[in-house]
Amino acid sequence: MSESTLEPLENLGDEQAEERPPFGLGTSLPPAELRTKTEGTFPYAADLWAEGLLWAAVLRSPHAHARIVSIDTSEALRMRGVRAVLTHEDLPAHSFGGERPVFASEVVRHHGEAIAAVAADHPDTARMAAAAVQVTYETLDPVTDPEESFEAAPLHPDGNLVRHIPLRSGDPEAVGEIVVDGLYRIGRQDPAPIGAEAGLAVPRPDGGVELYTASTDPHGDRDLAAACYGLSPDQVKVVVTGVPGATSDREDQSFTLPLGLLAMRTQCPVKLTASREDSFLGHAHRHPTLLRYRHHADAEGRLVKVEAQILMDAGAYAGSSGEALAAAVSFACGPYVVPNAFVEGWVVRTNNPPSGHVRGEGAMQVCAAYEAQMDKLAKKLGVDPAELRLRNVLATGDVLPTGQTVTCPAPVAELLEAVRDEELPPLPKDTPEDEWLLPGGPEGAGDPAAVRRGVGYGVGMVHMLGAEGADEVATATVKIHDGMATVICAAVETGQGFSTLARQIVQDVLGIEDVRVAPVDTDQPPAGPACHGRHTWVSGGAVERAAKMVRTQLLQPLAHTFGMSAELLQIADGKITSYDGVLSTTVAETLEGKELWATAQCRPHPTEPLDADGQGDAFVGLAFCAVRAVVDVDIELGAIRVVELTVAQDVGRVLNPAQLRARIEAGVTQGVGAALTENLRTPRGLVRHPDLTGYPLPTALDTPDIRVVRLVEERDVIAPFGAKAASAVPVVTTPAAITSAVRAATGRLVNRLPIRPQQAVANP
Repeated sequence: MSESTLEPLENLGDEQAEERPPFGLGTSLPPAELRTKTEGTFPYAADLWAEGLLWAAVLRSPHAHARIVSIDTSEALRMRGVRAVLTHEDLPAHSFGGERPVFASEVVRHHGEAIAAVAADHPDTARMAAAAVQVTYETLDPVTDPEESFEAAPLHPDGNLVRHIPLRSGDPEAVGEIVVDGLYRIGRQDPAPIGAEAGLAVPRPDGGVELYTASTDPHGDRDLAAACYGLSPDQVKVVVTGVPGATSDREDQSFTLPLGLLAMRTQCPVKLTASREDSFLGHAHRHPTLLRYRHHADAEGRLVKVEAQILMDAGAYAGSSGEALAAAVSFACGPYVVPNAFVEGWVVRTNNPPSGHVRGEGAMQVCAAYEAQMDKLAKKLGVDPAELRLRNVLATGDVLPTGQTVTCPAPVAELLEAVRDEELPPLPKDTPEDEWLLPGGPEGAGDPAAVRRGVGYGVGMVHMLGAEGADEVATATVKIHDGMATVICAAVETGQGFSTLARQIVQDVLGIEDVRVAPVDTDQPPAGPACHGRHTWVSGGAVERAAKMVRTQLLQPLAHTFGMSAELLQIADGKITSYDGVLSTTVAETLEGKELWATAQCRPHPTEPLDADGQGDAFVGLAFCAVRAVVDVDIELGAIRVVELTVAQDVGRVLNPAQLRARIEAGVTQGVGAALTENLRTPRGLVRHPDLTGYPLPTALDTPDIRVVRLVEERDVIAPFGAKAASAVPVVTTPAAITSAVRAATGRLVNRLPIRPQQAVANP
């Protein structure tokens, strides 16, 4: 580049002279959609519009279990403005909807199951028409206790038992000098997305349909829709809109599948925006779980054997319950060395609402139980709870009870020591000015003298990517045109930051600051569902490989001109330089007039299913977290205030510091909800108070000080960039730490989540 193209910095205007923010991996690059989301102009599915739009509504069952005697749609069809009313009889004869039907036909299996769907010219008309559909039910006794499901009559053609996993490792006759038992119950947590489900379906001239939804697995949803509609996959297109929050996969087929049917029937665009009640009734929840444990330890507190029974409630349909059970059984002993382990796990169908993907499924439930057991051992031995854990923690090279060797970094001891050694927060003063610091808030606490402080610990683990032989693969394309790079990848941005990461990867590899990520639809090659941190690893890996291929295309001609290898050139800060400094130019100048592109795939090493003894290399990678909780408990009223949560996490590599801390804090907050407030109550299978008033989420006032004191960066050599999933493991670990602290403050057992006030009242 000639010197004439350079302009001295002092000649630039003030605005141009300001230092440009850094970009690329390791920087806190803000999301591209930050401004539009802040201003409220970001397009979500609920904002979509089309010419000739009709509105949809879904009629849902008021019963948890019933036989459908008859369905009469005539009154609804007579209403002015109603264009279509569909039931199971309107499904194509050759359609296949999997194990969960689009509409209930002969039997209702859970409260809120879809019975019929209506399309009308106004949303109020659609809702009234849905209410006008007359359904005659013969109510049946619901099976709501998972323990009763084993002996109950089949609730589904596939039976009541979804999966049974026995895990056997070591000597069944091994016995420790110290033995503790426990029974634990974990409630039904709802993902409670900020934005309720919405979607738009548009008919196509070829007889197919386009679905515009906040899907987190567009290709999976496309294939399911095509099977339900009796179409080939190329006749169904899923276009991903803005996702208004997804702390799990949006398994909301009761919203999206009727839309496509209505659009094809009416040959008009059809839109549905779910009410909050519809949202609670339609999507999946965390698996309620019953856990029985027995821990054996020697006189020094080292674990000898763990015995456990785990019973998970799948609700009416299996969904992803088999995967959740595999995680629960595999991690039943926690991040500890256990030479002998015998675990039995079952997941069964009931007439409760369906369960499915929620962050840390399976791992969160067992973490609360095994950490309670560690507290019991510490108390019985008279040992500090943190010290007892340190005597047993896993490290790289240790073997899990499944027989899999931990080959990834496992700095569990370092994490636990980091939170243990942090200074504790000061005690609150017993003065009126500081009443807001006490449990219950202003004027809500009882006698300050009844407040006790407790400190507790939680150490947790999760697996990353799919497990047990899941084919994890993603494809990405990187294109450069007019000096701007475009990433095409079907990995959905659910709030986890993938679109920002994709931009950073291309910036890092190619030195181009101007990078955009194309909207996602099923015309692109698949990238898989947005769960278990897979997009950071698999989709990010595909983007990196494609960008490196473009980099080679960019550098090879330049290297050839100067008679050197392309490997001797490097790109940094938008400049291309050679190892010896002879060549120095800019990426922009080298790209001038060129169009480059490349497509690449990323597929991690394969895993295998657990065998008949629960053995096998089932997981690609693991992530760990330690949390210290400090709580204040009013031991007379049972009111709990979480004062502080101190977090240390195994992250592999920090790719975006601000984004990473935000994800950890969000996960911790979700864990606070699971520990203290979130429990979707379903007496006799009926969802009680399906709204955000009856289902209290933690607010800013409930969220404590969250101190991220250590991010351990030991790169996983098999992971692209060496990074690990960040969102799920703090959700898994936080409830265990909070219950541990409440036990320390009250001396009570505290064996269920969320914690009830009566559990936090100290023993007399």
